[in-house]
Amino acid sequence: MGLFGISDLHLSFDKDKPMDVFFGWDNYVSRIEENWKKTVKEDDIVVLPGDFSWALKLEETKPDFLFLEKLPGKKILLKGNHDLWWSTAKKIKEFFEKENLKTVDIVFNNCYLVGEYAICGTRGWVKETQDEEKILKREAARLETSIKSALDNGKKPIVFLHYPPVSADSISKEIIEVLKKYSIDTVYHGHIHGANSNYVKNYDGISFVLLSCDHLDFTPLPIF
Repeated sequence: MGLFGISDLHLSFDKDKPMDVFFGWDNYVSRIEENWKKTVKEDDIVVLPGDFSWALKLEETKPDFLFLEKLPGKKILLKGNHDLWWSTAKKIKEFFEKENLKTVDIVFNNCYLVGEYAICGTRGWVKETQDEEKILKREAARLETSIKSALDNGKKPIVFLHYPPVSADSISKEIIEVLKKYSIDTVYHGHIHGANSNYVKNYDGISFVLLSCDHLDFTPLPIF
Protein backbone atom coordinates (compact mmCIF):
# COMPACT_ATOMS: atom_id res chain seq x y z
CA MET A 1 0.00 0.00 0.00
CA GLY A 2 1.18 3.48 -0.85
CA LEU A 3 0.03 6.96 0.20
CA PHE A 4 -0.29 9.73 -2.39
CA GLY A 5 -1.49 13.32 -2.43
CA ILE A 6 -2.97 15.66 -5.03
CA SER A 7 -5.19 18.71 -4.55
CA ASP A 8 -7.22 21.33 -6.38
CA LEU A 9 -8.75 19.10 -9.07
CA HIS A 10 -11.49 21.72 -9.60
CA LEU A 11 -13.80 19.25 -11.33
CA SER A 12 -16.91 20.69 -12.96
CA PHE A 13 -18.87 17.90 -14.66
CA ASP A 14 -22.11 19.48 -13.42
CA LYS A 15 -20.95 23.09 -13.83
CA ASP A 16 -19.85 25.04 -16.88
CA LYS A 17 -16.63 26.11 -15.22
CA PRO A 18 -13.80 24.19 -16.88
CA MET A 19 -10.23 25.00 -15.91
CA ASP A 20 -9.03 24.57 -19.50
CA VAL A 21 -9.27 28.35 -19.92
CA PHE A 22 -6.16 28.72 -17.76
CA PHE A 23 -2.65 28.26 -19.10
CA GLY A 24 -1.37 24.73 -18.65
CA TRP A 25 -4.77 23.24 -17.81
CA ASP A 26 -5.65 21.98 -21.29
CA ASN A 27 -7.32 18.52 -21.19
CA TYR A 28 -6.73 18.46 -17.44
CA VAL A 29 -9.45 15.91 -16.65
CA SER A 30 -8.05 13.42 -19.15
CA ARG A 31 -4.54 14.05 -17.86
CA ILE A 32 -5.59 13.49 -14.26
CA GLU A 33 -7.30 10.22 -15.21
CA GLU A 34 -4.41 8.93 -17.31
CA ASN A 35 -1.67 9.82 -14.82
CA TRP A 36 -3.67 8.59 -11.85
CA LYS A 37 -4.19 5.17 -13.43
CA LYS A 38 -0.48 4.92 -14.24
CA THR A 39 0.54 5.85 -10.68
CA VAL A 40 -2.04 4.60 -8.18
CA LYS A 41 -2.93 0.97 -7.45
CA GLU A 42 -6.20 -0.33 -6.02
CA ASP A 43 -4.77 -0.80 -2.52
CA ASP A 44 -3.24 2.70 -2.39
CA ILE A 45 -4.66 5.77 -0.64
CA VAL A 46 -4.84 9.23 -2.21
CA VAL A 47 -5.42 12.35 -0.10
CA LEU A 48 -7.12 15.32 -1.79
CA PRO A 49 -6.74 18.39 0.45
CA GLY A 50 -9.33 20.73 -0.96
CA ASP A 51 -10.94 22.33 -3.99
CA PHE A 52 -12.21 19.07 -5.39
CA SER A 53 -15.34 20.38 -7.12
CA TRP A 54 -16.86 23.65 -8.34
CA ALA A 55 -20.33 22.36 -7.33
CA LEU A 56 -22.33 24.65 -5.07
CA LYS A 57 -24.53 21.93 -3.55
CA LEU A 58 -23.68 18.44 -2.36
CA GLU A 59 -26.09 16.82 -4.83
CA GLU A 60 -24.32 18.58 -7.70
CA THR A 61 -21.05 16.82 -6.89
CA LYS A 62 -22.40 13.43 -8.01
CA PRO A 63 -20.77 13.34 -11.48
CA ASP A 64 -17.48 14.57 -10.00
CA PHE A 65 -17.52 11.84 -7.37
CA LEU A 66 -18.50 9.21 -9.93
CA PHE A 67 -15.39 10.19 -11.90
CA LEU A 68 -13.30 9.85 -8.74
CA GLU A 69 -14.96 6.56 -7.78
CA LYS A 70 -13.78 4.94 -11.02
CA LEU A 71 -10.13 5.77 -10.33
CA PRO A 72 -7.93 3.29 -8.43
CA GLY A 73 -7.40 3.56 -4.70
CA LYS A 74 -9.13 4.88 -1.62
CA LYS A 75 -9.65 8.65 -1.72
CA ILE A 76 -9.66 10.85 1.39
CA LEU A 77 -10.91 14.42 0.98
CA LEU A 78 -10.43 17.58 3.03
CA LYS A 79 -12.28 20.84 2.54
CA GLY A 80 -10.92 23.67 0.38
CA ASN A 81 -11.98 27.29 0.07
CA HIS A 82 -13.89 26.59 -3.18
CA ASP A 83 -15.67 23.48 -1.87
CA LEU A 84 -18.93 25.35 -1.28
CA TRP A 85 -20.80 22.04 -1.57
CA TRP A 86 -19.21 20.81 1.68
CA SER A 87 -21.83 20.11 4.34
CA THR A 88 -21.74 18.35 7.71
CA ALA A 89 -19.78 15.12 8.01
CA LYS A 90 -23.05 13.27 8.62
CA LYS A 91 -24.70 14.59 5.45
CA ILE A 92 -21.62 13.93 3.33
CA LYS A 93 -21.32 10.34 4.54
CA GLU A 94 -25.05 9.80 3.96
CA PHE A 95 -24.58 11.11 0.42
CA PHE A 96 -21.70 8.69 -0.16
CA GLU A 97 -23.86 5.81 1.04
CA LYS A 98 -26.87 6.88 -1.02
CA GLU A 99 -24.80 7.15 -4.21
CA ASN A 100 -22.92 3.91 -3.47
CA LEU A 101 -19.57 5.69 -3.34
CA LYS A 102 -17.39 3.08 -1.66
CA THR A 103 -13.88 4.42 -2.27
CA VAL A 104 -14.23 7.94 -0.84
CA ASP A 105 -14.16 9.32 2.70
CA ILE A 106 -13.44 12.62 4.45
CA VAL A 107 -11.29 14.06 7.21
CA PHE A 108 -13.32 16.66 9.13
CA ASN A 109 -12.70 17.06 12.86
CA ASN A 110 -11.25 13.55 12.88
CA CYS A 111 -8.44 11.50 11.36
CA TYR A 112 -8.22 8.54 8.99
CA LEU A 113 -6.12 5.62 10.16
CA VAL A 114 -3.57 4.11 7.76
CA GLY A 115 -1.48 1.39 9.37
CA GLU A 116 0.87 3.02 11.86
CA TYR A 117 -0.08 6.48 10.55
CA ALA A 118 -3.15 8.71 10.57
CA ILE A 119 -4.19 11.24 7.94
CA CYS A 120 -4.94 14.49 9.75
CA GLY A 121 -5.82 18.02 8.77
CA THR A 122 -8.31 20.75 8.03
CA ARG A 123 -8.93 23.52 5.52
CA GLY A 124 -6.81 26.11 7.33
CA TRP A 125 -7.17 29.81 6.70
CA VAL A 126 -5.25 32.96 5.80
CA LYS A 127 -6.25 35.92 7.97
CA GLU A 128 -6.52 39.04 5.85
CA THR A 129 -8.71 41.12 8.19
CA GLN A 130 -9.25 41.26 11.95
CA ASP A 131 -12.77 39.88 11.46
CA GLU A 132 -11.31 36.61 10.18
CA GLU A 133 -9.43 35.84 13.38
CA LYS A 134 -12.39 33.80 14.63
CA ILE A 135 -12.28 31.61 11.49
CA LEU A 136 -8.55 31.04 11.86
CA LYS A 137 -8.86 30.06 15.51
CA ARG A 138 -11.63 27.61 14.62
CA GLU A 139 -9.46 26.01 11.94
CA ALA A 140 -6.54 25.75 14.36
CA ALA A 141 -8.84 24.02 16.85
CA ARG A 142 -10.02 21.60 14.15
CA LEU A 143 -6.42 20.80 13.26
CA GLU A 144 -5.57 20.11 16.89
CA THR A 145 -8.65 17.89 17.26
CA SER A 146 -7.55 15.89 14.22
CA ILE A 147 -3.96 15.48 15.42
CA LYS A 148 -5.07 14.52 18.96
CA SER A 149 -7.39 11.92 17.45
CA ALA A 150 -4.39 10.33 15.73
CA LEU A 151 -2.29 10.36 18.88
CA ASP A 152 -5.16 8.96 20.97
CA ASN A 153 -5.18 6.02 18.55
CA GLY A 154 -1.43 5.56 18.96
CA LYS A 155 -0.73 6.66 15.37
CA LYS A 156 1.77 9.08 13.83
CA PRO A 157 -0.01 12.11 12.30
CA ILE A 158 0.54 13.04 8.66
CA VAL A 159 -0.86 16.56 8.24
CA PHE A 160 -2.67 17.96 5.22
CA LEU A 161 -4.06 21.48 4.85
CA HIS A 162 -5.67 23.31 1.98
CA TYR A 163 -4.24 26.73 2.77
CA PRO A 164 -0.50 26.91 3.40
CA PRO A 165 -0.03 28.41 6.87
CA VAL A 166 2.94 30.44 5.64
CA SER A 167 3.17 32.49 2.46
CA ALA A 168 5.37 35.28 1.18
CA ASP A 169 3.21 37.90 2.90
CA SER A 170 1.35 36.18 5.74
CA ILE A 171 1.73 33.70 8.59
CA SER A 172 -1.17 31.89 10.23
CA LYS A 173 0.39 31.87 13.69
CA GLU A 174 -2.45 29.90 15.26
CA ILE A 175 -1.91 27.04 12.80
CA ILE A 176 1.88 27.15 13.23
CA GLU A 177 1.48 26.98 17.01
CA VAL A 178 -0.51 23.75 16.71
CA LEU A 179 2.03 22.24 14.33
CA LYS A 180 4.90 23.13 16.67
CA LYS A 181 3.02 21.90 19.75
CA TYR A 182 2.75 18.41 18.25
CA SER A 183 6.19 18.41 16.57
CA ILE A 184 4.79 18.20 13.03
CA ASP A 185 7.77 18.60 10.71
CA THR A 186 6.06 18.24 7.30
CA VAL A 187 2.79 19.65 5.98
CA TYR A 188 1.18 18.85 2.63
CA HIS A 189 -1.05 21.56 1.17
CA GLY A 190 -2.75 22.92 -1.94
CA HIS A 191 -4.35 26.24 -2.92
CA ILE A 192 -1.36 27.74 -4.77
CA HIS A 193 -1.36 27.36 -8.55
CA GLY A 194 1.15 27.54 -11.35
CA ALA A 195 3.85 25.15 -12.54
CA ASN A 196 6.50 27.54 -11.20
CA SER A 197 4.59 28.45 -8.04
CA ASN A 198 6.41 30.68 -5.60
CA TYR A 199 5.59 29.17 -2.23
CA VAL A 200 7.35 28.84 1.12
CA LYS A 201 9.07 25.46 1.38
CA ASN A 202 10.42 25.73 4.94
CA TYR A 203 9.55 27.75 8.02
CA ASP A 204 10.72 27.35 11.62
CA GLY A 205 11.73 23.73 11.10
CA ILE A 206 8.57 22.76 9.21
CA SER A 207 8.70 21.65 5.56
CA PHE A 208 5.80 22.46 3.23
CA VAL A 209 4.98 20.35 0.18
CA LEU A 210 2.66 21.76 -2.51
CA LEU A 211 0.14 19.28 -3.93
CA SER A 212 -1.84 21.46 -6.37
CA CYS A 213 -2.45 19.27 -9.40
CA ASP A 214 -1.07 21.73 -11.96
CA HIS A 215 2.12 22.00 -9.88
CA LEU A 216 2.39 18.18 -9.97
CA ASP A 217 1.70 17.95 -13.70
CA PHE A 218 -1.69 16.41 -12.79
CA THR A 219 -0.06 13.33 -11.23
CA PRO A 220 -0.57 12.15 -7.61
CA LEU A 221 2.59 12.62 -5.57
CA PRO A 222 3.95 9.60 -3.63
CA ILE A 223 4.24 10.34 0.10
CA PHE A 224 5.28 6.84 1.15
